[in-house]
Amino acid sequence: QYMSPVAYKLFLLFIWLALVYVLTVFTDLTATTFVQNGGVATSSIFFIVLAVVFGLSINKFKIPLLRASLVFVPLVFVAVWAGQKVPISADIVPAIIAGDPKKTWCIILVIYCFVASTTPVWILLQPRDYLSSYLLYASVLGGFLGILLGGFEITYPAFTGWSVPNTGTLFPILFISVACGACSGFHSIVASGTTSKQLNKETDARAIGYGAMLLEGLVAVVALSTVAMVARGDALVGEPPLVIYGTGMGNFLAALGIPKELGFSFGLMALSAFVLTTLDTATRLGRYIFEEFFSFKKASARYISTFATLALPAVFVLITIKDPAGEPIPAWKAIWPVFGASNQLLAGLVLLVIAVWFRKIGKKVGFVIIPMIFMNVMTLWGLITLLIRSKLSPVGIIAAVLLLLALVLIIEAYRTVRKTIFA
Repeated sequence: QYMSPVAYKLFLLFIWLALVYVLTVFTDLTATTFVQNGGVATSSIFFIVLAVVFGLSINKFKIPLLRASLVFVPLVFVAVWAGQKVPISADIVPAIIAGDPKKTWCIILVIYCFVASTTPVWILLQPRDYLSSYLLYASVLGGFLGILLGGFEITYPAFTGWSVPNTGTLFPILFISVACGACSGFHSIVASGTTSKQLNKETDARAIGYGAMLLEGLVAVVALSTVAMVARGDALVGEPPLVIYGTGMGNFLAALGIPKELGFSFGLMALSAFVLTTLDTATRLGRYIFEEFFSFKKASARYISTFATLALPAVFVLITIKDPAGEPIPAWKAIWPVFGASNQLLAGLVLLVIAVWFRKIGKKVGFVIIPMIFMNVMTLWGLITLLIRSKLSPVGIIAAVLLLLALVLIIEAYRTVRKTIFA
């Protein structure tokens, strides 16, 4: 309604690409975690099974939510404990892809995403999100109390320099790295794509949206604290982000009397539950966008659209990606700068769309325009930096495509606003 047909299609394409990068990063990170900690893999499988049974219990067998919760919520925490007792060792995972258990897990996760995103939401997505919320609440509360009571010190330097080798300068890299807990384009897709469809009434949107934002900020503070207490040069610095987070949570929960190993597993499981939620939600949203882009109407289109959405992430996590120096690096680490840039640029473009909408309906737009300009300038700057550094590598090509799409969308938005002003 407020975009030209060309801008509308380009915006859908940009969102779809952003979701592809989300899927790539989190698939690779989750597979890495499952290989390094088989207990988390086992707990995750237990958790998925519990979610399906829970969904069937309340939707098919009509068991009251409270009664079902009293049974299944404790079982979720039992699953965390049980996972450590029967871990899925990397040795027993069939290395069917290039002799690498991690790539096998990547394939399993892609298959999981396909199944989870093509089934009705009440079977897995809703019950799993409901149960995982208790894990999240417990981890945030435990982490927050551990931070307050543990007497921990911030050991990582607050400032290490204006630039980082192989990463870039503080400006703009900082603003394409920090997303969740600050400003995230992915959240805008989730809010419009799935959350809005599950509200009982429209007036609930403010409390849920604003409350979720505050809770996300608290999660970000806890996550940042797990990094801040790691000394510079510590071997832990080189570990994947999920391991750093799990270690920090283990330390925080140990301050509350919980064994550090169990706290580590609990922290990893809580984060893995969140990541699994992100994976199949992103796949489902990608399916929606793909169907809308091509105006698919048939029910069978869900399978085609889901396959198309998962194809690129599957390729990215299975191929060997190298850094500018020619050294192999994990897919998540290679894609992360582009993922961050696309996510934050999406946030800027969403603010741009909101500004156009406000202008169309005659509302003030100043409070939207200022952060929109900042977000777009920083992310465009970041993409240009990535393009210069990565050149014709896969990351460089992706950065170029995103940059082109963003510039076209900004020009289209300017034309729309100009027509509105002079109409």
